[in-house]
Amino acid sequence: MRCPTVAFCLLAFCLPAAAASAQSAPDMTTSPPLHWNELPALPDREGFAGSYAGVSGGALIVAGGANFPDKRPWEGGTKIWYDRLFVLEPAATTWRIVGRLPHAGGYGVSVNTPEGFVLIGGGDATRNFNEVWLARWERETVTFTAWPQLPKPLAMAAGALVGRTLYVAGGLDRPDATAAQNAFFALDLDQLARGWRELPTWPGAERFLATAAAHGDAFFLFSGARLVPTEPGKTSRAWLRDAYRYSPATGWKRLADLPRVSVAAPSPAPVIDGRILIFGGDDGAQAALSPTEHRGFPRDTLAYRVADDTWSRAGEVPFSLVTTALTTWRGQIVVPGGEARPGVRSPRVWTAEINAHPAKK
Repeated sequence: MRCPTVAFCLLAFCLPAAAASAQSAPDMTTSPPLHWNELPALPDREGFAGSYAGVSGGALIVAGGANFPDKRPWEGGTKIWYDRLFVLEPAATTWRIVGRLPHAGGYGVSVNTPEGFVLIGGGDATRNFNEVWLARWERETVTFTAWPQLPKPLAMAAGALVGRTLYVAGGLDRPDATAAQNAFFALDLDQLARGWRELPTWPGAERFLATAAAHGDAFFLFSGARLVPTEPGKTSRAWLRDAYRYSPATGWKRLADLPRVSVAAPSPAPVIDGRILIFGGDDGAQAALSPTEHRGFPRDTLAYRVADDTWSRAGEVPFSLVTTALTTWRGQIVVPGGEARPGVRSPRVWTAEINAHPAKK
């Protein structure tokens, strides 16, 4: 299947060498897995990919995203973008529909801050956004406050909060982009009036659909894909396994490669017991298959140990979901919906107790 735009379809093409290297990565030792349960499902039959997700006022918020409500893309279905806001309050058994985004869209960066839940960039069928919004739950409605805009539009970027600084890396500047971005921007939450600063980029390829994480004073960037032009208006994907760490004091440092490719994994990745956990993601191994033959995305958890720059595997997750945000709420990791297979979304919301995970001895 040929995808008319990058944002229209997750799986396009892959470089065989990259997929082969991912498959040949050695198996690692395991560490104790998380125990997963489900929250109430989102009130939509199809569910969404690319939703924003975060927490404010004690409530869990999921907003926007896209799906194919009538027909699958290979059947001629149209991708629909949404602006609905869903809120789940503590002890609630159903989600409330409480309002709308400033406009329909998805595939942006979602980050929790003490001020509220921040939505960064994203896009729709016709354009990508440079807008940044602070969302706050006020018990009966979600209010939006405009924050400084990104220096350029970015969708499918990766971002995380390190201390009081928001970082955003990579992404695509247009829905029909033929190259990914190597942009790296920072916003000091204590000096919003100064806006975003452009910082030196990582010593590797430009990328989109990477995974971000924050630990200590450092920002981490894992995997993703880049676009390689093949002929006018067409691209193929190069699947990336490299990883990087950035800190203001020392700049960028390349880390050990991932055991396998992990594109569009839930992001920002959580850190437990000194390990950054990457749940599933697309390894590119099935990119050559037709959508109806696709068996779902990998379910193993890749665990990066920050202290000694090593990887291990930490069990499996019970879901196969990519292009979805990850947030934390009331001591839980939350993964709300996402793409279960090419063109197929899920309304299920998965959660794991962080505090229930045994400490590493």
